Amino acid sequence: MIGIILGSLLVIMGCRQEDVQEKEIKAAMRTIGHEILQFSGDSTSRILPIKKEGNRYQILFESDFRLNPLIVVVKVDEVVQKTKLTKDYFVEVEDCETSEVVHSYGVEGILNPTEIACTSRKYSESCYTIFITILDAKQEKSKFPILMVLLLLVVACVVFFFWKKKQITSTDLNIIRIGRYHFDQRNMKLFMEKIETELTSKEADLLSLLHTSANTTLERDHILNVVWGDEGDYVGRTLDVFISKLRKKLEADPNVKIVNVRGVGYKLVLNETE
Repeated sequence: MIGIILGSLLVIMGCRQEDVQEKEIKAAMRTIGHEILQFSGDSTSRILPIKKEGNRYQILFESDFRLNPLIVVVKVDEVVQKTKLTKDYFVEVEDCETSEVVHSYGVEGILNPTEIACTSRKYSESCYTIFITILDAKQEKSKFPILMVLLLLVVACVVFFFWKKKQITSTDLNIIRIGRYHFDQRNMKLFMEKIETELTSKEADLLSLLHTSANTTLERDHILNVVWGDEGDYVGRTLDVFISKLRKKLEADPNVKIVNVRGVGYKLVLNETE
């Protein structure tokens, strides 16, 4: 009888663990969709329910948006790394109407954006669907042996485990650390201790792009194309003005600098002191 009860508890626990992990993965997929929409200038459209087939997840969007392959590469990897979903994954972007794959790439281990092909291509505003296949899913690693030992030792440990699981809260994937600053990308704010600094949308986009390639030089044309896109209302001095504004807002931390690489562009230099 005790064996039956313990066996049932193991099955319930296993199912519960898988359910929790599945919710975490789908939440991460929704965050990816949100980040991509927000960078395209859409902060109001909904991400539709995430669909799954095997280890392949489908991110659906309520509205059309302008596809930027580089931003897809950067935002997907940011969320994957922060949530520790997997080490290896495959991304496909399909045109909703034709089902044609317009952009795809795979990542094994550490992402190097420069190795991803076709990130500089321009796509018109349209309906796109993103598919992400997890090739080394953390949810496939069984924890049954550990759970069985705990259950056989003391049934009360099971109750404690459930209680601990309820205490877990998700971290804010929109806040990144830049030196002593915390950068809230969604609300476009910089925080250092009790000091809060507002950023404009372009300042936030520019800082986000510089951070994704910290300590690496980004060319002026690349920065202008990613941040200002096809707006057509920028001139060469526009970038310099925004760089100057960001420098002033980051000047409280001497270990964070935006360096001008003459004749090439800019790079965000982070001197880690901790």
